Amino acid sequence: MPRTTQQLHPHREPVATRPAATVLLLRDAQGEPGGLEVLMTRRSATASFAPGAYVFPGGGIDALDAQVHAAADRRPTQSDQHLTQAIAAIRESFEELGILLARHADGRMADARDIAAIDRQQPLAAQCGARGLRLAADSVYLLAHWTADRDLPRRFDVPFLVARMPEGQEPVADETEQFEPVWVRPADALARHAAGQFFMIFPTIRTLQRLALFASAQAVLDALADEKPLWVSCPRAGTLAGQEARYMEGDAPFGELALVCPDGQIVHALDWQTDRPVPLLRNVQRLTAPNPGVMTGPGTNSYLVGDPATGYIAIDPGPADAEHLDRLWRAAGGDIRTIVCTHSHPDHSPGAAPLQAMCTRAGRSAPPILGLPSAPTARAASAFTPDRLLQNNELLTLEGQAPEGKITHTLQVIHTPGHAANHLCLLLVEDALLFSGDHILNGSTTVVDPPDGNMADYLDSLDKLDAVCAAHGVEFILPAHGYVLGDARGAIARLKAHRLAREAKVLAAMQALPQGSVDDWVQHAYGDVPPRMWPVAQRSLLAHVERIRMLAP
Repeated sequence: MPRTTQQLHPHREPVATRPAATVLLLRDAQGEPGGLEVLMTRRSATASFAPGAYVFPGGGIDALDAQVHAAADRRPTQSDQHLTQAIAAIRESFEELGILLARHADGRMADARDIAAIDRQQPLAAQCGARGLRLAADSVYLLAHWTADRDLPRRFDVPFLVARMPEGQEPVADETEQFEPVWVRPADALARHAAGQFFMIFPTIRTLQRLALFASAQAVLDALADEKPLWVSCPRAGTLAGQEARYMEGDAPFGELALVCPDGQIVHALDWQTDRPVPLLRNVQRLTAPNPGVMTGPGTNSYLVGDPATGYIAIDPGPADAEHLDRLWRAAGGDIRTIVCTHSHPDHSPGAAPLQAMCTRAGRSAPPILGLPSAPTARAASAFTPDRLLQNNELLTLEGQAPEGKITHTLQVIHTPGHAANHLCLLLVEDALLFSGDHILNGSTTVVDPPDGNMADYLDSLDKLDAVCAAHGVEFILPAHGYVLGDARGAIARLKAHRLAREAKVLAAMQALPQGSVDDWVQHAYGDVPPRMWPVAQRSLLAHVERIRMLAP
């Protein structure tokens, strides 16, 4: 984890969470267009949490919910905790909407007479027992688990459960907490929300987006048979175009928000811009070059590591863009001690020499340009010769004196061939941050272009980086393109799995079309990629073919 002294914002303890449960009651729509429907209801305009929002029924878990397990049916695989949550969801759906998930001894679900005989304001389990009913907790399954965002003044820890709507029952809102129950297809609810007609909060929206992928209620229940939630999330928020924007763990900005605002402060702007550097920590700034495109995403990220007391190391000065280099130089106060290029591609290294000259014109010593020279296999546009060659595991150290004492920032060099033969990554040792160059990107996979690129080397380098992350407790990866990545080892594992899965498709294409051309194989192995990207994909396909043939007995 980064040093607390390098965090941009003072620590703030998020509000403690309260246990709650919510239930999505599902049914299959009758008639056209058919599909899955979910029961939603509008919260009171004076509610303390999400007033006026359309939600699924639910509420806080009471102590009594854990004390009435004997009154409920359960699956053999249903844990005590999940049983308590299911009981709470059953109770809340009855109190709020008059829906009773309970059954008689002969298996019949509760009907209108049972519901009319039970007081919504009194303990549910005891009343059900008096009528010979048992709570049907065994029909309630765990869909997802949400923990409310760290910035909220009221936070809940909430399993989102699902159950099939009992036949013959009709929802009747309590007209106190909930109003206007409505059956709606997930896609329709999302469309109405987008049109400003159906207000929903972030977890509801994201849950409906996932639910819209299922064709029927049974399909949802089948997906939950292993008792594991389909996702677990505690979202994070930043700003985009001046508006609050929230993200789940799988969303591209999530890791950056976790690094910059670990306690949930909504102060980090996520808009891509090239006019000024973006502080990520006190000792790390990112300045994105104005070269957006298909291959560069929002642009190439240049990084400055250091502070006024130590001077700075510039990582990947980018293309030879005078305005970008001037901004980089000014962000460092002109005190750039070293320039490091992760590799020699034309959006990474050409700015090194002009930046060096800019420093000398200002009367400072020329900062050395460090890296690895381009190999003979590199393309002509990637020619690069550093002032000095870096060695694997070499340490680049900045030191300075500040009022609080001595400050040190150390970058460890890690040779990672694969994307390019001379590619390297850098570990900021004191803060456990990995600068990944083009080896690991956020939002896309890097191109491995033979002969300078090599897929076997690329995968081996991923293993090397995983070992470094494990040894140093690295949680964040700072790529040359895209936002900061969180869950570093998970990101590496997913990237490797993706590469091996793609390689399996390449092998299948080669086996299905042994006399086929590279164009034929690309169509089969990259059928999920837009055809306009096939010429680029063809380069990585060739790298996979090389590795497949190398591994062949």
